[in-house]
Amino acid sequence: MKKTIDEMLKEFTDVLTVTHRKGIENVLAELDKIGFFKAPASSMFHCDYEGGLLEHSLNVYHQMMRLRRVEFEMHPDVVGCVTNESTAIVALLHDVCKAEIYKKVEKFRKDKDNKWEKYLAWKADHSQLPLGHGEKSVIRLLRWGLELTDEEILAIRWHMAKWDLSDYNDAKQGFNAACDKTPLVSMLIAADGLASRIAERTETVTP
Repeated sequence: MKKTIDEMLKEFTDVLTVTHRKGIENVLAELDKIGFFKAPASSMFHCDYEGGLLEHSLNVYHQMMRLRRVEFEMHPDVVGCVTNESTAIVALLHDVCKAEIYKKVEKFRKDKDNKWEKYLAWKADHSQLPLGHGEKSVIRLLRWGLELTDEEILAIRWHMAKWDLSDYNDAKQGFNAACDKTPLVSMLIAADGLASRIAERTETVTP
């Protein structure tokens, strides 16, 4: 059974609060202030409904926790690099950049009788703070007083992987260096992809 926004909010808050990370209470207050908990996760691709961003963040967290268990069994050397605390921080807060960017707009489409009808849809508006994706999340969290490790900053900054790369070599080198520095980057990328591409997909998969 799908959870309500209130139920998801309680889980989100409980998981982050348990980290006891300096600044986390202020982050939760700021997220509430900017409407993070009721925002969609996208305009039309995944979790494109009220509360979708909160749901997506929790999906990424659960995917990442499952990945940790598998990786820890196969590669015990990464245990100390991907802690419970860091997993919660990067998974639940990687997309704080998305709060406030989706606005309701009127669009038109053909109904079942082939007649035009109005409907409400989401449209992304990046004009308020056009800082990019991962960078914006990191900057927001730091401005709100959250204490982040270097590894957490790298994971959040690069979680879009190739979709956040330019043609410049320094961007590609930076991404590769971040992946080499900490497994937290690759695990967040994988969990984010599994959540948005599999767990949150709306169409039926045909074998």
